[in-house]
Order: sequence, then structure tokens, then C-alpha cells
Amino acid sequence: MQEQLISSPEPARWVVMGVSGCGKSEVGKRLAAALGVRFLEGDAYHSASNVAKMAAGIPLDDSDRADWLRTLQGEIADAAARGEGLVLACSALKRRYRDLLRAADPGLRFAHLTGPRELIAERMGARTAHYMPASLLDSQLRDLEPLQADEDGVLLDLRKPLADLTEDILHPQGR
Repeated sequence: MQEQLISSPEPARWVVMGVSGCGKSEVGKRLAAALGVRFLEGDAYHSASNVAKMAAGIPLDDSDRADWLRTLQGEIADAAARGEGLVLACSALKRRYRDLLRAADPGLRFAHLTGPRELIAERMGARTAHYMPASLLDSQLRDLEPLQADEDGVLLDLRKPLADLTEDILHPQGR
């Protein structure tokens, strides 16, 4: 009788996405803890010039985001190459940004946090020690391209409790 090896499933790699103030970091940390994988705060990878630009209330454009996205893509590729799970909090506002991240790992999944503009603005206004002013929310909402049907991911209502959001990512309905 030949011994049969049972391989364990590949660890999950997720991007928790959405506009600033939607709760990406909190949900991402909880998801990473639930999965037992590393959490990366995408904001920590912005260049000093990008941070200064945002802090001054100037929206980033595609060229500003290019190096940042390539760096995040590298982190995803490294995790995939090592067979490690990962959760990244990253706005991933446009489809082409998500495509760039997904190029590092075709199995990459996205959890898109969405909700009313007023609630997000209120959350942004209540934050302390964050460089992103609430005045940039509208530019982010303009740039946002929601997940498309052919993208692996879930759409989540940020009004739900954090524990429920994490559970909805781990066990989405209809999968």
C-alpha cells in the first residue's frame, strides 16, 4: 500500500480595500489574526513625498502611486513564493491597481469595505495621528472602481461590527 500525501491548502493572501477611513486596517488586522498570517499596513509603504502630498490635501495620481503599488506587489510576490499567507490593507481603488497586485499572485483575494460617505467622513474626522485629511475623501470616492464580477473577492458593508466583517470574509455567503 502506497502512502498518500495530503497537501494542505495554500495559505490565503488578501487585500482589504476601500477608501481612506473605511476600516481597512482594523479589519485587516483582525483577518490576519484569524488566519494566523502577517498583516501589512499599505500606508506604511508610501514615500515621504506621497505622505506630504496627502497631508497637504493634494490627491495622489497614478504616477504617485506607481512605485508604492510595485513595492506592495513585491511583498505579495514574496509571500506567494514562500507559500505564506498575508493580509494587506491597501486602498486598491482602481481595477488596474488590483490587476498589478494580482499579477504577483493570481489567487489574491479582495475584501472591499464600502458604506455611506457621511459615515466614512465622520470616521476620518474622528481619527488622530493620521496624515490623510477628510478633504481627500471625495477624490478617493471619484477614483474608486468597485470590484468587478471577475475579481475574486467580497463586498462588505462597513456598518457591520468588526467581528461580523471578519467572519463574512472568512465564510462568505454563497461560496
